[in-house]
Amino acid sequence: MSNTKGIIFDLDGVIVDTAHFHYLAWRKLANRMGFDISLHQNEQLKGVSRARSLEHILHWGKKSVSATEFDKLMASKNEEYLASISNMSEKDLLPGVAPVLEYLKENHIPFALGSASKNSRSILKSLKIHDNFTAIVDGNDVSKAKPDPEVFLIAAQKLNLDPKDCIVFEDAQAGIEAANAAGMTRVGIGDKKVLEAADYNFEDFTEVSIEVLKDILKD
Repeated sequence: MSNTKGIIFDLDGVIVDTAHFHYLAWRKLANRMGFDISLHQNEQLKGVSRARSLEHILHWGKKSVSATEFDKLMASKNEEYLASISNMSEKDLLPGVAPVLEYLKENHIPFALGSASKNSRSILKSLKIHDNFTAIVDGNDVSKAKPDPEVFLIAAQKLNLDPKDCIVFEDAQAGIEAANAAGMTRVGIGDKKVLEAADYNFEDFTEVSIEVLKDILKD
């Protein structure tokens, strides 16, 4: 394996803010079943698979459904979510992300996506950055959700890098735990209290200047 460093990005809350759309779709589903979910509860769904998220929501609402109904609820939520993000474009990239991706591309530093979302590829195409990624690993490629490290380990393999040479950018506690389990450097984007296990913490991507990025890559 090469000694080159590589980057693995989560999608939601790191590259683009789809977390709010996820919340609205899950909340609408919960409301149809007769209960509500809070923004605080939604924090526990970040970086978690669709199936596991629904399990959490049903538990909070004290609801029990058949396997068939469970699948229908997941499909319903996804249709709602896809409708809400259908008009995304380059302008929806989170501030500070574009210069970092451009720097990595220009300097031939490999980078991958490591996301639980099964819609990752279509979102990246809407943002017009799909072809910039060296590798893409999403919910269609894994059998275990974060905090299991599977998604990041597959990404490292696709980048042809040792996990210890990979730097993960994450906004979710489950993602930071997954990166830790994979033996990777962890960069938290968001609430420092929630992401306290990260090696580096930034409130948002605007704090990740090219100089900061160079330091992280050198570390």
